Amino acid sequence: MALFGLGKTKNAFLEKIGRVISGKSKVDEGVLDDLEEALISSDVGVDTSIKLVEAVERAVKENKFLTQSELHEIIEFTLTDQLKGKSFGPDSISDISPHVILVVGVNGVGKTTTIGKLANYYKKIGKKVFLGASDTFRAAAVDQLKVWSDRVGVKIIEKGMNADPAAVAYSAVEQGKTENADVVIVDTAGRLHNKVNLMNELSKIKRVMGKVIPDSPNEVLLILDASTGQNALNQAVEFSKVTDVSGLILTKMDGTAKGGVALAISDQLNIPVRFIGTGEAVDDLIPFDPESFIKALLK
Repeated sequence: MALFGLGKTKNAFLEKIGRVISGKSKVDEGVLDDLEEALISSDVGVDTSIKLVEAVERAVKENKFLTQSELHEIIEFTLTDQLKGKSFGPDSISDISPHVILVVGVNGVGKTTTIGKLANYYKKIGKKVFLGASDTFRAAAVDQLKVWSDRVGVKIIEKGMNADPAAVAYSAVEQGKTENADVVIVDTAGRLHNKVNLMNELSKIKRVMGKVIPDSPNEVLLILDASTGQNALNQAVEFSKVTDVSGLILTKMDGTAKGGVALAISDQLNIPVRFIGTGEAVDDLIPFDPESFIKALLK
């Protein structure tokens, strides 16, 4: 999988690591401390940074001299090894149609745009997709989703502003089942500042979905803005307290140097990154492949 649009993250990552060992004749405690600081500032997370530094420390016990390419190899191996056994990329579509995806995230992260791109992704692989406009709280949210449904060419179920979100979700899943949709993607309001209301709303939505198709939704995808770095990690922690998040989509990866947060979230929360957004175009949503991502950062 080719990963486009990661130039800023890659350049920042390589520059910081390069500065650490530039002109150094050997790797000592000072270099290791600088490396840890460089990794943390690249938003790969404290825990991930410590693991990487420990791996480098083990390697240089045998050889105090370490070239930049050797350092890259150690980091690549450690990151790749750390992510082994974890699932990434799109979840498999449920055998019981439709496969129901509930999408959550705060306002401003590109949630509606990402839902449109997600609908486009599934349509392009031959799936019949319905959208459910259950963000009836934010002004223009329903209208924006309508624009995307027209653009991608998929059906939208909506009841307008201030409608009961759970009623919209119920109708979306019910119509999806009746009309043999393969995938139903349901938008929700992004009100993390009011956790009790959000928790109650999401619980109700999931409950009514389950009346149509038992055990739905099949996925709860959290949309995060990668450009916010560690704030994205904090949001993931908070949303995980409100509902069972099964996967992540990281947006705005093309315009940030903070894309390393994808590794921090994967490591610390054990929630798989499903897709990354790498641009404004409808096709700029790419299934996440950690090995390709790590190679793109270091090559």
